[in-house]
Amino acid sequence: MSRIGNRILTIPENVTVTVDGSKVTVKGPKGELSTVVNENITVSVKENTIELTRKDDNFKNFHGTANANINNMLIGVTKGYEKQLECVGVGYRFQVAGNKITVNAGYSHPVVVEVPAGLTVESPSNTELNIKGTDKCLVGEFAANIRKIRQPEPYKGKGIRYKDEHIRRKEGKKAA
Repeated sequence: MSRIGNRILTIPENVTVTVDGSKVTVKGPKGELSTVVNENITVSVKENTIELTRKDDNFKNFHGTANANINNMLIGVTKGYEKQLECVGVGYRFQVAGNKITVNAGYSHPVVVEVPAGLTVESPSNTELNIKGTDKCLVGEFAANIRKIRQPEPYKGKGIRYKDEHIRRKEGKKAA
């Protein structure tokens, strides 16, 4: 039994959901998202609710995943998603110019990253970066790629980290 797959989703106000075969499209105030659901999963929209059913028990994993993806789309077009990054280290900083981010993270050269379509990036200070968008997967993947430029190290804590991330620190060498 898939508990997540059996959950009934409620459609918020100002959001329209259309099902065309195996393609589900969600339109809301912040944008439009669509996904393709496995052909063995049936999506039915009744009044303010979305219900997913599967043909048999061989598709339990697709059932829960499809339900979670549609729920993420509903949240994305109404509230949106945001990831916050911060860089710790001497000379580490972010610079946002148009749709490009220049990251100085201790390398001999600055790293320039292009922002994908559908995301907005702002930098409240030169050590903080806010990534906002409607697609949860796209926001999370882009934030992970920025963090991958210089991951936080456990001895001094230098690197690019998520705002709420806790880095386990190591003690280092001990004097004899």
